[in-house]
Amino acid sequence: MPTSLPSGTITYAPRVEAAADSIQALLRADYGLSHRAVALLALQGDQEVLAWIESQEGAKTAEQVREYVRSAADGAEAPGFLIHTQLQDWVADLVDDATTGTPDPQTGFADRLGQLCTSPITGIPIALIVVYFALYQFVGIFGGGTLVGWLEEGLFGNYINPWVTRVFETFVPWEAVRELFVGEYGVFTLGVTYAVALILPIVGCFFLAFAILEDSGYLPRLAMLLDRLFKLIGLNGRAVIPIVLGFGCDTMATITTRILETRRERVIATFLLSLTIPCAAQLGVIMALLSTRTAEGYLLGVPIRTGALVWGGVLFLIFTIAGLLAARVTPGSLTPFVLELPPMRPPRLANVLAKTLSRLHWYFLEVFPLFVYASVMIWIGLMTGLFDRAIALLEPIVRFVGLPSEAAEAFMFGFFRRDYGAAGLMKTADSLSGADLVTAAVVLTLFLPCIAQFLVVWKERGWRMAFGIGAITFTSAILVGALLSRLLAWSGLPL
Repeated sequence: MPTSLPSGTITYAPRVEAAADSIQALLRADYGLSHRAVALLALQGDQEVLAWIESQEGAKTAEQVREYVRSAADGAEAPGFLIHTQLQDWVADLVDDATTGTPDPQTGFADRLGQLCTSPITGIPIALIVVYFALYQFVGIFGGGTLVGWLEEGLFGNYINPWVTRVFETFVPWEAVRELFVGEYGVFTLGVTYAVALILPIVGCFFLAFAILEDSGYLPRLAMLLDRLFKLIGLNGRAVIPIVLGFGCDTMATITTRILETRRERVIATFLLSLTIPCAAQLGVIMALLSTRTAEGYLLGVPIRTGALVWGGVLFLIFTIAGLLAARVTPGSLTPFVLELPPMRPPRLANVLAKTLSRLHWYFLEVFPLFVYASVMIWIGLMTGLFDRAIALLEPIVRFVGLPSEAAEAFMFGFFRRDYGAAGLMKTADSLSGADLVTAAVVLTLFLPCIAQFLVVWKERGWRMAFGIGAITFTSAILVGALLSRLLAWSGLPL
């Protein structure tokens, strides 16, 4: 039985207490909570509470509260972190006083595996194994190769598209309308085919792999493992969540940067997502392309395509350099990393399927229409000649990169959606060498954010940040591509 319990009132750091007292003095309304509790929630940056204060006290008082919150945040450690750690210590004291007994020194397999995942010596090889099997083999080889082959070349190429084309040729006498639906860039022959036969199996495989990792408890341990690396680029381990989500959808990941504590971290994460993180669809198409069209080599005795290895190495290098530079030029200080680790456990099939189906539902609602819209926009561009002029403007830039002019069309697709551009690259892959494919894949990955991500960046960070990031990513893609193509040609690396 406990002999004594900690006091019910917690005294926080002087900076937090002073700000909390100042905020309490401004509050007049009845919140159903103590004014101290409301003040502490506001100091932790709870936007709903800040909006609540504005609705109850008025805009002038709310602005005064926000000023106290900003002043309290001007220190080495954020108020939210100070409050959280003080609460943890208080709870730990409470548990120690209320319980007796000797901790069980025996740990199970799941505990030992969790410890191995967070140790740098064993965690990094485990992370590489996860990436190799979950992304390269499952998403790239199986999803982007086997499943896409069955659907695109088999089902759509041999049956659905020829049948739809015959129907339009029989019943629609207007060539322009036939081009809109079943032409080279038609709604059915390009938009629906890309969305269902090319992108869906890749996205579905990624969502399934992500749900398994998420439900197993591995992702928080990956965050702990990468915390030290992320600190070098101005972030902490918490940022691994939006960064990993970016491999699913950069638009969704940009919204998720809200979980980061400071504006500095949100700006750096948004920039890195826009520049270096390919979405699931783009990643899958690129992996499928590089896994089947470039030379085979070995890494630590494991067979791997050299094109995929060079592409991954270049992106990791650009990610690190861009992060280091962003951490230097973005004002603000680093925040500590605090994250509760859930237990490692076997993924539950019902949870994995529910998460995967929910994300596929989102894909069909949010992304599928964009393929149809893009097909219509391309058709309008072709009918008016704008598309050809844009490709003509892009061709000198593509030649400067060191690629043949035919790749300009794939880059043009990239203006509409990143994955759309990657899918277009697959179409022209037969005319490109292995080095050209690697260079084009790097440039497409670093290229402009897709339209949806650009609009979200505008909404979250403002129009200056959106256009600034767009200009930096476009320039970086061209310069890195030009340098890479010349290095590959000079080195003679078999690709």
